[in-house]
Amino acid sequence: MGKKLKDLAGETNDSPLGDTIKQSAKQIWLAGLGAFAKAQEEGGKVFDALVKEGATLQSSTRKATGETIAQVAGKASGTWDRLEQVFENRVARALGSLGVPSKQDIDTLSQRVAELSAAVQSLTENQPAAQPNVAQAAKPPAKATEGEPAAAKPAAARAPRKPATKPAKPITPADVLKTLPQEAE
Repeated sequence: MGKKLKDLAGETNDSPLGDTIKQSAKQIWLAGLGAFAKAQEEGGKVFDALVKEGATLQSSTRKATGETIAQVAGKASGTWDRLEQVFENRVARALGSLGVPSKQDIDTLSQRVAELSAAVQSLTENQPAAQPNVAQAAKPPAKATEGEPAAAKPAAARAPRKPATKPAKPITPADVLKTLPQEAE
């Protein structure tokens, strides 16, 4: 194979076209070597420039990603809040349709029961001493049986009743709810 190349090269030496081709190939070879040397020389600079460009791109990408994540998190939070509110409203409506009183209803009733308990307590404390039973005083005397004369019983003097010292049992919201009319289903 080397012999064939020498034969081909020998044939081109004689013609001016061969010299031009040799000259062009030599120039292309030298241009390639020059480019290689230049790349080696400036390769470090180009590499450093690429690293700097990559760092800049990474920081801007992280910043944009962080902003996007914050926006998505804000939207998700708002969506969860709305979903929670819708759920609470639906549960409240379902409980209301079943006749279950709401917290506000129970609080209102509890306050009213406390007011009524206080009013009852003040009325029982301010009530005068108990008066004798009128029904017993108007009762006719016992009838005498045959053969026995009617014996007169001396009237025993009764001491006036003491007012109750125990406070009235407090009324609970459950007691009040029991007294409310039930809705027909």
